[in-house]
Amino acid sequence: MGQLVFDETLAEQMEVVYRSRDVLRRRRLVYEALGAQPGERILDVGCGPGFYASELLDQVGPDGSVVALDASEQMLAVAAHRCEGRRGVELRQADATSLPVDDAGFDRAVCVQVLEYVTDVEAALGELHRALRPGGRLVVWDVDWKTLSWHSHDPARMDRALLAWDQHLADPSLPRTLAPRMRAIGFEAVEMEGHAFATAEFTPDAYGSALLPLITDYLATADGFGPAEAEAWADEQRLLAERGEFYFACMQFCFAGTKPR
Repeated sequence: MGQLVFDETLAEQMEVVYRSRDVLRRRRLVYEALGAQPGERILDVGCGPGFYASELLDQVGPDGSVVALDASEQMLAVAAHRCEGRRGVELRQADATSLPVDDAGFDRAVCVQVLEYVTDVEAALGELHRALRPGGRLVVWDVDWKTLSWHSHDPARMDRALLAWDQHLADPSLPRTLAPRMRAIGFEAVEMEGHAFATAEFTPDAYGSALLPLITDYLATADGFGPAEAEAWADEQRLLAERGEFYFACMQFCFAGTKPR
């Protein structure tokens, strides 16, 4: 089993996740780190369903613009619907390691939970560096999935589930090496902030429970699992929730750096 396939079904699931309370909190943190200003030109790499692109348009105002890129046609279709009728936004299909944009054309760039799926991180960072003007700011957000702590009365099965989930990523622990890799590409003043996403409540607004359907679907086709065991894994989480025993926690990391003037 390989990486997630960003098809129409996944696009619908991601739409639900992106509307959850925890992911709204994540977007606020990303915007604080990015610091977009009126009139600026913003690059959104791996735009997904277009929430960042749409909301960044509001931040840069009528004199600013956003270029949003994604490798998935289905995600771009959702993003196009979200940004329909808006001026100042361009949507393009592209891989993170080959951006169809001019050199030094952007004031800021954002890349949220994308690089953990990219095999050649240095190539992607190099493209982001190329796209930024001197003094431009990059914000990258990724999850260290090895920090994931998830309660279960069947810890062996949970360990197998999390190991299987790791297989959909190029690097489940990318944040551990991201700061030095950004500096090696040429970014300066690289900063990192860690943010805990944790809940003891099974609510659609919490990151862990919002992810449950997506992970269950993935495990149903994963080696060593299959539909029956994937559903049994998910059923246990729902049962724990009914008993008030649900627990999920992970660390997510926000990196920021500047292209030298």
